[in-house]
Amino acid sequence: MALKRSKWSDGQVVVLEHHSSVLEGNPLGDPSVRKLPVWLPPQYSPGTKRSFPVLFDLVGYTGSGHSHTNWRNFEENVPERLARLIHEKNMGPCIVVFPDCFTALGGNQYINSSAIGRYADYLTRELIPFVDNEFRTRGSREHRGCFGKSSGGYGAIVHGMRYAKYWGAIADHSGDAYFDFIYRSDWPNTLDTLARYRNPSRKPGVYRLIRKSTSTKSGLDDGRVKRFLEKVWEQEKLTSSEVMTLMNLCMAASYDPDPRAPNGFRLPFDLETGELIERRWRTWLKHDPIHLVKTHANNLKTLKGIYIDCGWRDQYHIHYGCRILSRELHKHGIKHRYEEFDDTHSGVDYRMELSLPFLSRTLR
Repeated sequence: MALKRSKWSDGQVVVLEHHSSVLEGNPLGDPSVRKLPVWLPPQYSPGTKRSFPVLFDLVGYTGSGHSHTNWRNFEENVPERLARLIHEKNMGPCIVVFPDCFTALGGNQYINSSAIGRYADYLTRELIPFVDNEFRTRGSREHRGCFGKSSGGYGAIVHGMRYAKYWGAIADHSGDAYFDFIYRSDWPNTLDTLARYRNPSRKPGVYRLIRKSTSTKSGLDDGRVKRFLEKVWEQEKLTSSEVMTLMNLCMAASYDPDPRAPNGFRLPFDLETGELIERRWRTWLKHDPIHLVKTHANNLKTLKGIYIDCGWRDQYHIHYGCRILSRELHKHGIKHRYEEFDDTHSGVDYRMELSLPFLSRTLR
C-alpha cells in the first residue's frame, strides 16, 4: 500500500537563510545562521496583495523544522496535510513557518537559557519580524499562532503564558507537564548511564563515596557529564539510553542553567547517591506548566484560543500532566479545549487534523 499523493496544488515551501544575532556566540557553539523553511499556501499569489495568518511549527526533541517538510512514505508531511485541509475547506489558507531550533543537546524547550541559547528571543524577536518582512502576513498577534508536540507542545503553551503579546492562539500536543511524573522516573536510568563515565571507575569490593561527590547537594558535575557529552558528540549513532540521558541533560540545561557551574547547568540528582536535590528540583518546577498557570493567568486569558490534547497511553505519562494543566486552566477561568485519544506519545501527527483547523478558525 502506498500513500496516494494529492491531485491539487500543494502550495510551495520556500527555504530562506536567516542570520541570527541572538544565537551568535551561544554556549554550545551551535550555528547562528540557519535555514528557515516557510510554506506558502496555493492562494499565495504574487499577483495579489492578499495577506495571511501565520503559524509557527515547534517540533519535538531531536527534531528540526526541516523534519516536518521532508517527504514521508505512508503519511503526509505537514505541508501536504495543510494543502489537503485547505482543499477540503476544513481550514483557511495560512503561512506556516518551520524554525530550526536543534542544538548539540538534541534540542531545547523554546525558552531562554544561558546554557543553551536564547531560543524564546530567537523566535519572538527575530523570526517573527523576519517572516513578517519577507511575506504578506497579517502581522499582528491576533493572526499569529504556534503549535507543537512534546517539547514543541511545551514551547507552545509556555509561549502562550510568557509571550502572549506575540501569539493569538496556541496548540499543545502532548506537551511536557507535571515534571514530578514525566522526568523524575527516568533519572535513575540517566544516572546509570552517566556512571559509566565515573572517575575513578567502579571496581568490585568495598564501596566508598568518591571524594568529590555531589552529595554536597550542589548539583555540580564531577566530570562524568562532561565526559559523556564529549563521547556522544564524537559518535554518529547513539543508543536509546544515550538519547534519553542527553534529553535529561538538555532539560537540566533548560530549567536550571548556571554559567558558574560545569557545563553551564546544575543537576537535580546527586550523581553518586541518586538523592533528589530539593533546591535544584524546585528550580525545575518553576518551569512546569501546571505551576505557571496561576502566575500567567492574565496572559492566557488574552489568547483567542488554546488547544491541548494527549493520548491516554502516553508512555511518558504526559496525559496526567495535561489533565492537571486543564484543571488549573479551568480553575482560573481560562477557556480552552482539551481532548484525549487512544494512542501513545509516538506517531500522533494525525492530531493536526483537529489543531490546525482550530488555529485557522481562531486566527482568521
